[in-house]
Amino acid sequence: QVQLVESGGGSVQAGGSLRLSCAASGIILGWYSTGWFRQAPGKEREGVAIISSDGRTTYADFVKGRFTISRENVENTVYLQMNSLKPEDTGMYYCAADPRSVGLAAEYKYWGQGTQVAVSS
Repeated sequence: QVQLVESGGGSVQAGGSLRLSCAASGIILGWYSTGWFRQAPGKEREGVAIISSDGRTTYADFVKGRFTISRENVENTVYLQMNSLKPEDTGMYYCAADPRSVGLAAEYKYWGQGTQVAVSS
């Protein structure tokens, strides 16, 4: 059984930082494309960042220079370091993984339950 468990969300003031974690069981994230997505209330889900099985990273324009995605293979965990947070970064953040080489707009096979991020001005 595949599980993706996100953690690290919380409430911060604008300009602050958070580090999200996505711990996997049942799959080896190093063999998967793993992405972070977010959904704000009343808005559609959007892709934030992905890391491919070979370590290539892709970022949405609205987080470039502020967010960094990384993977720790020994821990089977993918991280999202979020710096210089803005109120518009508020939302539920989800981790997802797919065995294909896919991008931010693709449909991912496995999803976590999400972790809430709230950024106040």
